[in-house]
Amino acid sequence: MNWLDVLMIVFSATAANHLGLVAAAESVVRHRLPVLNCPKCAAFWLVLIYGCSVCCDSIAAVPEILAVAFLSAWSAIWLDLLMGIIDQLYTKLYGTFYPTTDTTDTDTLDTTDPVSGVSE
Repeated sequence: MNWLDVLMIVFSATAANHLGLVAAAESVVRHRLPVLNCPKCAAFWLVLIYGCSVCCDSIAAVPEILAVAFLSAWSAIWLDLLMGIIDQLYTKLYGTFYPTTDTTDTDTLDTTDPVSGVSE
């Protein structure tokens, strides 16, 4: 089993859930996708399917495939947590550069009169 492929599967499963792509797919198909809407479950099953498709010739590889699938599920949890922490830091940093409070601009037109810019 190629470790780079396993890492890409774990990252893809976690990122798809974290970015809301699975929730968007659920709204399009109008059904819940119970295995895919959890990064842990998605990583486990996708790595298990990948491992079985790559190492299908040997029954002795099954314990290794299961171990890698469980390790992938565990790492998907931590990767999801890391992505959440990065989101929080980004939101906080973004708020310092672009505050949400509106500053009063003296050049704006008066909003109490709907036609304040029209000369009389």
